Amino acid sequence: MYCHDVDIVLQEVPGQISICFSISGCPLHCEGCHSPFLWKEGNGELLTDERYLNILNQYKGYANCVLFMGGEWHAKELAQKLAKARELGFATCLYTGREEVSPEILSNLTWVKTGPWIAARGGLESPTTNQRFVEVKTNKLINNHFLKKL
Repeated sequence: MYCHDVDIVLQEVPGQISICFSISGCPLHCEGCHSPFLWKEGNGELLTDERYLNILNQYKGYANCVLFMGGEWHAKELAQKLAKARELGFATCLYTGREEVSPEILSNLTWVKTGPWIAARGGLESPTTNQRFVEVKTNKLINNHFLKKL
């Protein structure tokens, strides 16, 4: 699994400071994708277990969530990385353009964002979005946390 970027993000998971891993090799190629550089497998650096743990340990006590932008096409490896993050005390989240996620991955998530990008429907901040942001344990839809206040 190759990681193009690692960033600290504040808006993708409500109430969380997240370590965000952008994984390359996305097979979905959504029209209007904001990150088409993630389509090519191998873009970025190999996310070895050692590198991953170093990053998590570097931000432990500062960040409280580990977020993967994609990577579900590497189901076993992603599930293992998510499980390790939870073991270290982090909440976990996955953003995917797919409608469903494998049980192996889902069982290691706190939250999941599903649904392809459809420009006419907008993202999570849009009341007409097709995307869903769900708290996995309760299966509660929490898109309302993203809606812009008038």
